[in-house]
Amino acid sequence: MAKLGKKHQAAKEKVEQRDYQLAEAISFLKDSTYTKFDETLEIAVRLGVDPKHADQMVRGTVVLPHGTGKKVRILVFASGEKIKEAEDAGADHVGGEELGKKIQDGWMDFDAVVATPDMMREVGRLGRVLGPRGLMPNPKSGTVTFDVAKAIQDIKAGKVEFRVDKAGVIHAPLGKLSFEADQLQENVESLALAVLRAKPSAAKGKYVLGISLSSTMGPGLKIDETVLQTVEA
Repeated sequence: MAKLGKKHQAAKEKVEQRDYQLAEAISFLKDSTYTKFDETLEIAVRLGVDPKHADQMVRGTVVLPHGTGKKVRILVFASGEKIKEAEDAGADHVGGEELGKKIQDGWMDFDAVVATPDMMREVGRLGRVLGPRGLMPNPKSGTVTFDVAKAIQDIKAGKVEFRVDKAGVIHAPLGKLSFEADQLQENVESLALAVLRAKPSAAKGKYVLGISLSSTMGPGLKIDETVLQTVEA
C-alpha cells in the first residue's frame, strides 16, 4: 500500500467519524485542499443492488447544471452531411473508418465518443478498446444518435454518464473545487436525483446504502442520507 503524504494525512485526521451535512462536507473539502491544481469533487454512492443481474443494473446520464469544469475532447463517427453538423457543433475529431484504424493503432486523444446509428458497424469493432474505458457509444446514454449536434452540446454542457460497478457503487465527477459551494451542491443534488430516478423495479430493500464525497487528493466524507429526502422533495 502506498504511503500517504503528510498533507493528505493531516487532512484525513481532521475528518470526524460521523455523517456530514452536504454543505458542510463541500466546505470542508474546499478548505482542506492542498494541491497546486484544481481538484475535482467526486461522489461515491453505494447501492443495494446486485449488478450481476441485468434487471438490477443502474445506469443513466445527467447534465450537471454547472458542468464538470473539464474541457472534453469529443470524437464523432459520422458520414455525409452529419460530418459538417458535428464539426459545426464543436466536435474535436470527426470521421469514419480512418478514425477506427487510428484507435486500433493506439490513438486515444479524446474523452467522449458519439456515433450515428449507421456508423455502429464500424464502432462495434472497437468494443474491446473503448468498452473497458467507458467510451463505447450507447443509445441509452444518448451517444448513438443522428442528432449529433445535441449530443455534442450536452457533453460540452457537463453531461455525466454513471453506471454501477461490480461492487454496487456509482462513481462520478461533480465539478472543480474552485466552483462556488452552492454550484457544487446543486451538481451533487442533480446527480443524486438522477440515481434515484434510475432505481430498477427489481431492486428490493434499501436502495441507497451510503454516500460519500471526496476530492481528487482529499479524504472521503460520509454524507447524511437526509440529503436524498431534500432532493426528492
